[in-house]
Amino acid sequence: MLAKKVEKLLNEQIVAEMYSANLYLSMSAWFSDKSLDGYANWFYVQYKEEMDHALIIYNYINNAGGVVKMGAVDAPPVDFKDTGDILEQTIAHEELVTSLIYAINSAATEAGDYKTIQFLDWFVKEQVEEEDNASTNLGRYKLFGADPRGLLTLDQEMAARTYSQTPELAAIEGA
Repeated sequence: MLAKKVEKLLNEQIVAEMYSANLYLSMSAWFSDKSLDGYANWFYVQYKEEMDHALIIYNYINNAGGVVKMGAVDAPPVDFKDTGDILEQTIAHEELVTSLIYAINSAATEAGDYKTIQFLDWFVKEQVEEEDNASTNLGRYKLFGADPRGLLTLDQEMAARTYSQTPELAAIEGA
């Protein structure tokens, strides 16, 4: 059984992950509209990964004896100032998600819920990667993005990202 507070926070995290997915899909659409298809691709892959994260938590709650309670997902913004604005928002958003994961971990620690602490270890490591990717993308944009040729090169590099189902979800779903 999950402690009620931990279960509540995990359910809220499903919604947060789905919001993240929608936010990144909205950013992908913005880039598509600007003909920056590489950036659009990168954020589309990010959308899919965030949906994986939501499903991993969904499955964990079910397997750990909890009850999944889906909440409403707020609409993400659709208008952005420019590429730099999106990349700045991405870092801020990933830092927020990290703080949410830490809050669940703290509640699990307080409740002596060692299975959830162990489960969240993957998410803590994932957030290190997410924040690093966001920071790298912004840093490279700040260095090269003001030059149209530099932006084109960055866009082409972003196009190389491909989606593969998160191994943690594939293990659950038997893929």
